[in-house]
Amino acid sequence: MLHPGTETESRMTATTPAATGAPAPTTAADDHGGEPCELVTVPARQGLEAVDILRRDAEQDVGPVVHDGACDTLGFLVPPGTAEAWDVPGSACTQTAGRGLRIPAEPPGTGSGWLLPPEADAPVTDPAVLRAALDQAARLIEAADNCR
Repeated sequence: MLHPGTETESRMTATTPAATGAPAPTTAADDHGGEPCELVTVPARQGLEAVDILRRDAEQDVGPVVHDGACDTLGFLVPPGTAEAWDVPGSACTQTAGRGLRIPAEPPGTGSGWLLPPEADAPVTDPAVLRAALDQAARLIEAADNCR
C-alpha cells in the first residue's frame, strides 16, 4: 500500500498492508464481480469529517468506506486511475497499474470493517468530490484545533 513518507507529507512510499496495519484491498485476481476501484487512505479523524461533508450533500454519491481494525485510518474506494494524479497531503492512493481493485463483498483485511458498505447506487466515490471534502475536513480540523 502507499502511505505518506516521513520526509514530506506529499511524498508517497510503498509499504505493505501488514507493515502498516491497513486493510489489504482485494486484487483483480480475487474479483467476485465487484466494480474496479482503487483505495484512498486517510487518517480516521479527517476521513470521518469528510464522510460527514459528503453525506450532507444529497447530490453527491459516497462509495464504500472501510476502516482498519485499529480505526486509525479510513479507506475510500475510488475509480481506477485515481492514484496517477492523487496528491492530497496526508493521504495516499493505492496504485493498481490500470488493473483496478475490486469492491469486495466483505471488508478487506482482518479486523477491518465497513463504515459505509458497498451499495449498488454508489459504487465508488468521485475523486474530485473526495479531494474537496478532504480539503474542507482538513480546514475544519485545523480551525477546531486552533480554538483550544
